[in-house]
Amino acid sequence: MTGEQPLGWGEERVAKDVVERAFAIEVAGRRVPGACWRPEGADAPTGLVMLGHGGGANKRAPYLLAIARWLARRHGIAAFAIDGPGHGDRLPPDAEPNFENVWQAPETTDNTIADWHGALEFVQSAVGTTPLGYWGLSMGTMMGLPLIAGTPAVRVALLGLMGVWGPTADRLRQDAPTLACPVRFLVQWDDEIVPRETALTLFTLIGSEQKTLHGNPGLHQAVPAQEMRASTGFLAAHLKA
Repeated sequence: MTGEQPLGWGEERVAKDVVERAFAIEVAGRRVPGACWRPEGADAPTGLVMLGHGGGANKRAPYLLAIARWLARRHGIAAFAIDGPGHGDRLPPDAEPNFENVWQAPETTDNTIADWHGALEFVQSAVGTTPLGYWGLSMGTMMGLPLIAGTPAVRVALLGLMGVWGPTADRLRQDAPTLACPVRFLVQWDDEIVPRETALTLFTLIGSEQKTLHGNPGLHQAVPAQEMRASTGFLAAHLKA
């Protein structure tokens, strides 16, 4: 956890043609910290992707940083992430992420959707309104799939490592059939956390006419690097179409 970001935008940091800028907003009395990445020197990004982190991670998890930088450098697409409830800069100093208890609260999903919508409005005020996508695995799908269901502007989504499973199973079962955007769904065939059959059930329930299932051998966190890189090309192809 880093020092608390004041409300509004923080200072810009530039590294290898990518501009990163922290921010914090307030939504219904909740302080929501986030980070935004965009290509350096571009007049306007060609798309904007919301990045949902997994359980126990945060808005600057290494794999999210990699996705954000690939999107910016290779595709001219901006991205942003927020800390989920009970994660990152929303935790007291030295506290451990407590996402299992967070999931148990019935209001968590709706509050998280509201946090995302508030952050989206804030980021769009700076980067402009541009084609919108979503990328999120594990808890990023647990909270992201309902977000997509309630955000018709999302044109394309990368989801996975989640199933009709756990305390939010009923919500996922309810919202999945309402999805309409193209979806790529990742499954780790030997997932030790999310039972494979529940992930296949969730994929089956997704209502999108354009959806593909990508299965790879390995445990929950062993998604191949080439699968991660390819996911940015998938998003870019639809955002630039």
